Amino acid sequence: MTDHPSPLSRRHWRRKRTEAASHRRLMPVLLIGALLAGPGAAADWPHWRGLARNGTSPESSGWDEGARLPDRELWRGEFGEGATSPLVVGGTLYTLGWRDHQDTVYAVDAATGAVRWKQSYPCPPYGRHATGDQMFYRGVSATPEYDPSTGLLYTLSIDGDLHCWNTKASGKKVWSLNLCDRYAIPRRPKVTRSGQRDYGTCSAPMVHGDWLLVEAGAPAHGNLIALNKRTGKEVWISANKDPAGHTGGLAPLTVEGVPCVAVLTARHLVVTRLDPPNAGGEVASVPWTTDYINNIATPTADGNRVIVTSHYNMQSTAMFEINLNEGAHEIWRVQDASGVCTPVVFEGHLYWANRGLFCLDLATGRRLWQGGNYRDAGSCIATADGRLLLWANDGDLSIAETARRSPDKVRVLQERQGVFHGRAWPHIVFADGRLYVRDIGGAMKCFALRPQESKH
Repeated sequence: MTDHPSPLSRRHWRRKRTEAASHRRLMPVLLIGALLAGPGAAADWPHWRGLARNGTSPESSGWDEGARLPDRELWRGEFGEGATSPLVVGGTLYTLGWRDHQDTVYAVDAATGAVRWKQSYPCPPYGRHATGDQMFYRGVSATPEYDPSTGLLYTLSIDGDLHCWNTKASGKKVWSLNLCDRYAIPRRPKVTRSGQRDYGTCSAPMVHGDWLLVEAGAPAHGNLIALNKRTGKEVWISANKDPAGHTGGLAPLTVEGVPCVAVLTARHLVVTRLDPPNAGGEVASVPWTTDYINNIATPTADGNRVIVTSHYNMQSTAMFEINLNEGAHEIWRVQDASGVCTPVVFEGHLYWANRGLFCLDLATGRRLWQGGNYRDAGSCIATADGRLLLWANDGDLSIAETARRSPDKVRVLQERQGVFHGRAWPHIVFADGRLYVRDIGGAMKCFALRPQESKH
């Protein structure tokens, strides 16, 4: 049965204002997409969730040009255990994983998989306060972060080791610190009647200007900490002091012209200002507490709106409008929800692959369709030509239509099962016509979505 949204909590004029703002935001996005999304367009994937940090790609899937999931991958590699996703920048792929009591950072040729350099440091398989579910995971969870202006790469271990590496000098270490040591981060609390869990540090860092933002979750200091990206020196700490959540990363957004960031902490959706001298100040806080502090899906930002979703006790997806003076106002809430897959906004619709492939109307939350063989583990990318690239289950790769060509039902164009036989928790990556998939054991494969390259 289709779930229907709850009544709007704002008046009719607020709805109209939101729709008008959405149209104004859409015009420059469409213009940029038209410029970048030609058949030969290529883009790096330098951050958690891609170039624009939103799970969309300016590249075409290549389907209309004859691209198909090939029978033979371009290359494969083993990079150690963990749920981290890779980055791709300027023809180099960066990834990391845990093996033999250490994390190793790899820089490899994105086209061939050949290792260019690697750096290692001692690290336990779990965070120092880890409790619960250790049979399901091990090793690094946080996706690295790349700064295009400096060439610096940032990695965060499961035990709070934050490193800055110089990619222009074969990964030479620039600075490092341990968040748990510096900020005396305690074990995450038991927040509901369900069992206690602590999965270590797992949210990807985020560069903003001269700062590196990290979710530390230190109650005696603050949830979000800004460091000088070149030195690691503390710049400011957020007013919110919640324990850290368990999402893949932070979600940047702009509210009335002011840069902000959304964080799903252990207890709330929090929106924090990033404009000096107000940086660290709280714009909005919405209660959102899940069993086991296990809200894996990252908040999804669209203009001044934020979408959050969770299985477990929440069993819902909600969209909030954020205003500087009024905080957060709920626009809609439905009982459909994602567990692992972070939702993607594309052309007025919301998509995720988790217990089915879902398509929701972004304005109302109404489910338009659901289907397909997608279980708990899943992630998706929306491409410029209106397709979804999906990585799910224990290693199944597929291409599906968005509502652009299939407004009424799920339409999977191609599916390749059994690419791996381990959980597909690391999110899928698409850059320069190549698709990169990884499982939690550290196995990675690269496929070409350009017909001429897949035949090589």
